[in-house]
Amino acid sequence: MSCNHHHHAKQHAFTGFNAREREGLTLVSRRGMMKAGFAGLAGLTLPGLLEARAASRAANGKSLILLWMAGGPSHLDTLDPKPDRPLENRGPFGVISTKLPGVVICEHLPKMAAMLDKFTIIRSVDCRFSNHEPNKVMQTANLDAEPRINRESELYPCFGSVVAKHHGANHPSMPPYVAFQTSRTHVGYAGYLGKQYDPFLANQATRLPLLTNVGADTGRLSDAQLFNSPVGLSHERVHNRRRLLEDMDRLRRDLDASMQSMNVYQQRAFDLVLGRRAQEAFDISREPEKSRDRFGKQLWSQQALIARRLVEAGAAFVTLDLSYHPASGTWDTHGDNIPPYGGISKGLKPLLPLFDHLFTTLVGDLGERGLLDDTLVIAMGEFGRTPRMGTQDSTDGRDHWPVVMSMSIAGGGFRHGQVIGSTTDDGGYLNERPVTPGDLAATIYHHFGIPLDATYTDHSGRPRFLVTDGGAPIRELVG
Repeated sequence: MSCNHHHHAKQHAFTGFNAREREGLTLVSRRGMMKAGFAGLAGLTLPGLLEARAASRAANGKSLILLWMAGGPSHLDTLDPKPDRPLENRGPFGVISTKLPGVVICEHLPKMAAMLDKFTIIRSVDCRFSNHEPNKVMQTANLDAEPRINRESELYPCFGSVVAKHHGANHPSMPPYVAFQTSRTHVGYAGYLGKQYDPFLANQATRLPLLTNVGADTGRLSDAQLFNSPVGLSHERVHNRRRLLEDMDRLRRDLDASMQSMNVYQQRAFDLVLGRRAQEAFDISREPEKSRDRFGKQLWSQQALIARRLVEAGAAFVTLDLSYHPASGTWDTHGDNIPPYGGISKGLKPLLPLFDHLFTTLVGDLGERGLLDDTLVIAMGEFGRTPRMGTQDSTDGRDHWPVVMSMSIAGGGFRHGQVIGSTTDDGGYLNERPVTPGDLAATIYHHFGIPLDATYTDHSGRPRFLVTDGGAPIRELVG
């Protein structure tokens, strides 16, 4: 499969570096630094993409932040509570009234409740066929994107990669699709579209708290490796063509021809790694202290702040992998006796105030900066949880439930302050107004102005539609 990706990906000036090969990669060596830098460059956007964008159209300024709740958050214990049901169904949490008359949500989401007029809750998301490790269906809107039954599942392009290709970044010096990734299985990739539309991994470009796989702060910070130059290789030298060739000649003799023929688009691709705009967007220390305090010091909150900085600087699609654990995901609350995630009381409960804070702070901040109408914010996981607690011999865990789930949306200039759809009395099944992954895809592409009948080509040369299964923009949102 990797051979096919390589064969079909567009060629670029740095192909010869084999930047994705491990080769004992460390950043203490010049070769390691340059390979890491160009690996990141491949994930940002390549000269061909920049050239195509310049030749075709200007971006429309739209962006999207996806809060990916890896593991599958319980809809019954968050956005679709059933307070009148027996304990084993309703769960241990109470409910709280919201800004919308008659609508209640989990008591541990008070900030969201107070500003629910800025949000839309969808309680009837049809998540059949979705699974996790890897999480594919809900980030691609392709029901065949299930790796356990379909070998091609890894090749279906995700929303972020489609946006990277068909919309591009909102500023040429920014990557179009960025992801904070805890696990490769949690984040969508480009597949058939080619590696040049894979996400740029923000982890290597930021200094953020390092947490353990159960969320404990280690007291250490990550290193912004991508933007760290080794001693003797300054940005000024890199931007000087002749000196750049001298520095890199020892790495690969065959680089000369590529660099000599560099055009303006290739230079712009360099600027994505070496230019100040991207560096400053990723540098949270440049944010005023008042703003940083507002978001808070916890990792996910700081990532949310950087996501806002990225879309403000010109990134189009940013995914936050809201998980401490790189396996099935922190929201995979099977039970207190099933480590490491815990059940509803000990596993889910600590996550909700944090999520409540980062989601509402992000939406409020975007609104105050005049960015909310152009920035769509979506919070979801891959499926819901069983309507009955106590699965897998646990006391209060819930198992996977790929039947129905809830999600929440804000911004994008859409109509909000509403609840779409409903489930049956026990929360186990769709009751009215099913919303499919295809509908979600169509809504996202509508937001970006991407034609809903657009296609891509698979490895056999066959065209495939971006929007499948009759998906249509969610009418309650877009009008």
